[in-house]
Amino acid sequence: MPDRSHIVVVEDEPVTRMTLTSYLDAQGYRTSEAEDSSELDAILQHDPADLLIIDINLAGKDGLEITRELRAVSEIGIILVSARSDDVDRIVGLELGADDYVVKPFNKRELLARAKNLLRRTQAARQLTRNVRHFDGFQLDLSGRWLTSREGDLVPLTRAEFELLKILTMHPGLVLSRERLMQGITHRSDGVNERTADVLVRRLRAKLERDPRAPQINSTAHGEGYIFTAALE
Repeated sequence: MPDRSHIVVVEDEPVTRMTLTSYLDAQGYRTSEAEDSSELDAILQHDPADLLIIDINLAGKDGLEITRELRAVSEIGIILVSARSDDVDRIVGLELGADDYVVKPFNKRELLARAKNLLRRTQAARQLTRNVRHFDGFQLDLSGRWLTSREGDLVPLTRAEFELLKILTMHPGLVLSRERLMQGITHRSDGVNERTADVLVRRLRAKLERDPRAPQINSTAHGEGYIFTAALE
């Protein structure tokens, strides 16, 4: 099964950018292209990335400044790329929090190997430091509050849907009453009808189940409530 990690290539030279993203696409990764920091910000707002490959010498905000700002708020994997072979940029980049540094012209296979190694390290660290649940091909990040599908795409969830799914995955194999489920919806108003849980479960099934009429992830315990029956990996 191909690795569906999301890699963003931040490079202002269009041929280099397109060549690298095409190569990574062919290796099974999801890729996005950004010419500068503003395009990178726009991508990250709607599609979290697992790894960034950033050219240092960008117009406007350069790769070193992007690295410094991102590392202050995120543990995302960062590989810096530069045409300069002197040690200054490499040392400064690593001191600012970059995970690796590659000098142009680089061998694409070598960069791929570095990316694979970094993704393995960051994903292992994320499992230890963040609450991530894997089930039936889905990945639910309780810290980042996002869900990715079997194909690696973001699954849009309302806050209530996310919180309901969170509660269910925290108690796999246990029957949870509608009242218990609704207690976990933080923005619900007092006196809300517990049948709201039924509506939310139906909406989740439409987004998660291969066949919502025969659910295999969120099953019904008739007369009692709902039970998370998918295996957590």
